[in-house]
Amino acid sequence: MNVLATGVYGRCGTAIIEHLHDEYDFTYLNRSDRPDDHPWGGYDTHVADVTDYEAMRPAFDGQDAVVHLAAFPYTYGSWEDVNEPNLDGMYNALEAAREAEVETFVYGSTNHVMGMYELDNTPEIYYGDADVMIDHTDPVRPDSIYGATKSFGEDLGRYYVEQHEYPKRFYAIRICSVRMPEWDHPYGDAERMVQEGEFESGSGKDQQIERGSEEYKQEVARMKSMWQSRRDFAHQVDCCLQDDSVEYGIFSGVSDNDQRWYDIEHARETIGYDPQDNGEEWDAPPE
Repeated sequence: MNVLATGVYGRCGTAIIEHLHDEYDFTYLNRSDRPDDHPWGGYDTHVADVTDYEAMRPAFDGQDAVVHLAAFPYTYGSWEDVNEPNLDGMYNALEAAREAEVETFVYGSTNHVMGMYELDNTPEIYYGDADVMIDHTDPVRPDSIYGATKSFGEDLGRYYVEQHEYPKRFYAIRICSVRMPEWDHPYGDAERMVQEGEFESGSGKDQQIERGSEEYKQEVARMKSMWQSRRDFAHQVDCCLQDDSVEYGIFSGVSDNDQRWYDIEHARETIGYDPQDNGEEWDAPPE
């Protein structure tokens, strides 16, 4: 199967390279390449920005599937940050898939499409004290302009598969918390904050997170719920690429965490998602 992956050198794209590169005939599209001596260097990359239709369009020819990850990925993004990469870029990717007659479109959506459920129940939701389990049937509640643009991408995908001949199948993965290899564990966010001296706002003061502090413990509790390991994410993408039964589907992207508040039964039953990792199996960061 020929597969085009866009935005491939970020957290999620590199997980695909790491776990699926030898399983498919990949073409990687990114707005910049990596030198050969870079950890993710040495791959044949179509260099183009997804906001430039003429530059990115040729990469779609001859593809059986697209995994579209290119986007501005942060909740703090302003309209100016997200407008072109997330809206224009999504339209361009779907239009290119339509013109090139690509059958399968896998879309890197986000949990922030549903982020208000978390914000309304913080911090109880991190400790299993909130009666929340989000699935694909729940009303969309974005927590940011970024989340709203990803919701738009889901809607645009539905429009394309229902109103055009191609793509024939659309899969939206509402990715929870995939991290780079160094931080690929439930303690990853908290440990990164300690190492990088990141500050959190609390009690009217800026305060550095320290290992063992309440802020540290809360970050760990959240990640134990929201973590999707790199191998589980790549496996879920693989499930979408192998499926031929779904016309339009929305699936939560999260590992089999005991305290998760995103449903994975729909993904299990529909596309055979079988995550291997569980945040509760960790009681300390790796040494």
